[in-house]
Amino acid sequence: MNWVPPQTIGATISRNWPVSQVQRAVLLALLGNLALVVSAKVQIPFWPVPLTLQTLVVLALPLVLGRNLGVAAVSAYLLEGIAGLPVFAGAQAGLLYVVGPTGGYLAGFFVAAWVLWEIMNQFNVRSVPKALVLMLVGNGLIYALGTTWLSQFIGWGRVLEVGVLPFLAGDAVKIAVGALALPYLWKRLG
Repeated sequence: MNWVPPQTIGATISRNWPVSQVQRAVLLALLGNLALVVSAKVQIPFWPVPLTLQTLVVLALPLVLGRNLGVAAVSAYLLEGIAGLPVFAGAQAGLLYVVGPTGGYLAGFFVAAWVLWEIMNQFNVRSVPKALVLMLVGNGLIYALGTTWLSQFIGWGRVLEVGVLPFLAGDAVKIAVGALALPYLWKRLG
């Protein structure tokens, strides 16, 4: 069984690591998980809200690692947070946080990681325009689940104002970075 899909950036980067296939898969998933944890801690002053790199990493993980390892990295992140490790943005953690107002966005991370890999496999997303569309779809999934859940707490009337509009500018920057960087990496790694 091939634990790391051969057409991923992660497979290309790790192909010469002196470890077994299973160890390589575990290491890649752990590195993806670490990237997600760190991305939640990075806060860049931005308007109207500080910018974290979480969604950029979530959208990149399945493209870099493949579906199974990308989903494993996101799942580990969510389970760590549920278990009480302060991995979420703002050093938040716990089951109550996950089922709170932002829980839908966290669930969207998992769904986006799963769906993006499926789309990538169908359409060979290795160009900037295709990567841009893919990242927009993934971000849309995160918003869809996030705002639907958030509406249960604040009502539909305020969901766009509170749960979408403050994040659009930052997400546009992250999507642009991802859409430019991922095809560049694929090209450089050959």
